[in-house]
Amino acid sequence: KPAKRLSSDSNSHEGAAAGEISALEEAFRKFAVHGDTRATGKEMHGKNWSKLCKDCNIIDGKNVTTTDVDIVFSKIKGKSVRTITFEQFKEALQELSKKRFKGKSDEEALQEMYKLIEGKGPGLTGVTKTVASPTVSRLTDTSKFTGSHKERFDASGKGKGRAGREDLVDNSGYVSGYKHAGTYDHKVQGSK
Repeated sequence: KPAKRLSSDSNSHEGAAAGEISALEEAFRKFAVHGDTRATGKEMHGKNWSKLCKDCNIIDGKNVTTTDVDIVFSKIKGKSVRTITFEQFKEALQELSKKRFKGKSDEEALQEMYKLIEGKGPGLTGVTKTVASPTVSRLTDTSKFTGSHKERFDASGKGKGRAGREDLVDNSGYVSGYKHAGTYDHKVQGSK
């Protein structure tokens, strides 16, 4: 479905053609839906707002702290709502840009702020990355397994499941190792 432009202000700083969404709005949407399957991307929760501020280095620990970010969020959102819209998001950025880029004019500070965010998406911080260490790969290379462990995998290294772990009991009723197993019916029918 075509992206709707939230505001039709002609002085938008990207000069994007109508119908396109700005890099800033795209970042807003990416963060707005992050971790929330029901989110539409039109408004953002406080949690995702602070994530955006962390991931885009708006929080620098000196001029802007997590507390500042939370205060601005509470100030800008409505009394009874828990989210901010894209318009309110831009207001919030304006508030913070004065703190983050102290020496600059409001306009410059805001542009700098946008630059931090544009094109960004939620970074997966705290997500465990698999580390390819030689130790781990040696431990998980099934071709080097010996003894009973070797029996648990086929040639391609795929596990055989239960068959590879348990001695499956032969319930055929014959003594194990009996040569003529399965010939009973044959013999009986042959004698008639």
